[in-house]
Formats: sequence, structure tokens, C-alpha cells
Amino acid sequence: MNVVVMGAQWGDEGKGKIVDYLAEDANYVVRYAGGANAGHTIVVDGKKYALHQVPSGILYSGKTVFLGSGMVIDPEALFKELQMLKDNGIQWEGRVCISDRAHIVLPCYRKMDKERDAARRRPIGTTGRGIGTTYSQKSERDGIRLADLTWKEKMDDLAKEDRDFLAPYMDRLLSMRIDMAAKMWEYRSENILFEGAQGAMLDIDSGTYPYVSSGASCSAGAATGAGIGPRALDRIYGVFKAYETRVGNGPMPTEFNNESEGELCNFVRNTGNEYGVTTGRPRRCGYLDLVALRYACHVNSIDSLVMTHLDVYDTMDEIEACVAYEIDGKIVTDFPAGIEELNAAKPVLEKFKGWKTPLRECGSYGKMPVNAKKYIEYIEAFTETPVGIVSVGADRNMTYLRIKPWKK
Repeated sequence: MNVVVMGAQWGDEGKGKIVDYLAEDANYVVRYAGGANAGHTIVVDGKKYALHQVPSGILYSGKTVFLGSGMVIDPEALFKELQMLKDNGIQWEGRVCISDRAHIVLPCYRKMDKERDAARRRPIGTTGRGIGTTYSQKSERDGIRLADLTWKEKMDDLAKEDRDFLAPYMDRLLSMRIDMAAKMWEYRSENILFEGAQGAMLDIDSGTYPYVSSGASCSAGAATGAGIGPRALDRIYGVFKAYETRVGNGPMPTEFNNESEGELCNFVRNTGNEYGVTTGRPRRCGYLDLVALRYACHVNSIDSLVMTHLDVYDTMDEIEACVAYEIDGKIVTDFPAGIEELNAAKPVLEKFKGWKTPLRECGSYGKMPVNAKKYIEYIEAFTETPVGIVSVGADRNMTYLRIKPWKK
């Protein structure tokens, strides 16, 4: 069975924790998009692991993980990450494989990334990791893949600086390469978990273009980025927070107003630890945007939602969520493509009673307070998508399962 875990907002929704949770019953875990710009934080027995390129399933001994064809690989960052895992007692050798069709991030791409964004009249807010430039080179057919490292003519075309950068990593990278399509076909009867990067609203086609990532963070990217057909995807999970966050520039209709809602913003940011895993930047925070969430469900065929960070609201008397936009005096219930419309949008908010109960102490969804369940049930009705998993904390045991993920 093939199960996809993708972000249903602007990234940072808690995908890493959910992939780690579901990986226990998976035979293989595949990361299908993105690169070192992604940051997935996992907490196991109180110990925190920050992963950027390695799929979250690596923390289970015996699991094999794959860096897919849709990824862009930064060798320097990758081997630092693998060393971090080894230093923490995670034996990864022989368990991390890289698609021979994955593209390589070169040092000059990082420089180009920063220069391009600085030259823009409206900067996107790139992490400067060379991700966008690598995808751009890929589209222009000037990139270099893992498979190309043994192509002498291609390597000779590279600048000496780039060849020197790759030299100490060549043998290690080539020892990890695999034919992704062949492996996925070989394992087609097994449980495979597909891990996305960023989120639905950052997808280059369906996101808030041009303020998006350069890769396919949509559910369809799991097929193209792993070398399988779209009909082979059995279930798609969309992970979302009980509120909204975003890193970098671009529209965010439900963002808290710093002047009138600054206290609420600081509470959510600090309680939810909303600071970038990769950059350390404070994330922009806002009300849960149900208009955007429903749109993400529709364009990605999300079968089941995963709600995270619900415990952030434990002490609040009342919470609010956006159920429509007001744009130039009109009520809009569908997510617009235009940036000017989104920038002009004012959230229409629905109020919900708080539960004033520590959700982590409930132990299961059934024991959660009525008001918390009502909030979730409203989200299900609005998006027409069930919430199959509820996360109320960073650790594995703070996860309440409602729908069995590996049962067709």
C-alpha cells in the first residue's frame, strides 16, 4: 500500500512527526521533493532530531529510506546530517538510498539563489540554499543528476570550483545510488510511505505563485518524484496545524495583525515554537484558514487530514477560524489565484468555545473534551474531509489515531 503524507498549508505543519509515526508500519519511506530547505523535527523519548534531506523514517532501525527523483541533493548538507544521526546512535549505513535521477545542488547555485532574490523587485524570501536555482537548471536542462557524476563529458563542463566541491563526495554518493523506478516496482506489494516537503500552498502550480517553492509539493509530486504512476497512490494524508503559519514573503489572508493581535501572535508563536528549523526565522502566524485548507483538499485529492498543534489552544477561552474572505466588499469562499486579491482579503472569522483542558493528558481522541471535538468536526464538515489523526504534542505517544492508515 502506498500512503502519501503532504503539507496542507504553507509548510511546517508537522509532517516529519507524522511520517515518523506512520513509518513504524511502513517497509520503506520515500522523500519525493524538496531539498535542504525543508526542516522536519522529530521528538523520540524526549530527544529532538532535526532532519532536512533524510526521510523521517530513518529513526526506525531496519527501515530503508529513499531520496527520490524529485529531490535536489546538497551533498555537503546531506553528509553533515548523516554524521549527526551517527553521532546520536542512528546507524544509517546501507539504509539510505538516492535516486540516480535526483539533481545535485552545487555551491554556485546557492550564490545565484541569493543574488536572484536580492535583485527581485518583490523578493520571495528564499532560504538561500540553492534549491530554486537547482530546479531552474533542471528545467533548463542544464542541471546535473546523480547519474551524471560518471558522465565524463558532463563533468568536464562543470567549473573547476564545482568539480572540486563534488570530489570528496563522489564515491559516497555513487555508493548510495539506485534506480528508483525499478525499486518502486520491486517493492510494489509492500507498505511504502511517501514524504512531501513544504506544503500545498507552496506548490509551484497550485500555490500562491510566485511566492512558492520550486518543487512539486503537491500530492501528485509523490508519483513523479518517486517513479510510480498516480494510480498507484492509495491514500493521501494532508497535515495541517490548528492555526496558520508561513515563512518568507507572500500573501497570508489570516495573518495576525501585529498592532491589534500582537499578543495573540506572540502567544501562538511561542507556545507552538514557531521558529524555522532550517533558518531559525520566526514564522508568521494567523488564524486557521479553512478556505485555503478546503482548496488544498480539493486540488490534492486528500483522503484524510492530520491535525497538529491543537494543544496550543488548551488555555484559551475562545478560538477563531477563517471561513471566508471579504475582498473589496464581496464575500469570497473559494481560494483566489490573484496575489492582489489575496493581499486585499480580510478574514471572515467563526468563533469556537475553548476547552480549557490539557489535551496531552487525555490519552485518546475519545477522551478529548467536547469543545475540542466540535472544533474538529466543524473543520471536517467545512472541508468535506475527515480528520484521521490528531497530534497534541511533539512526541510519538501524543498522537491520537481515528482512522487506520494502512488499511484500504
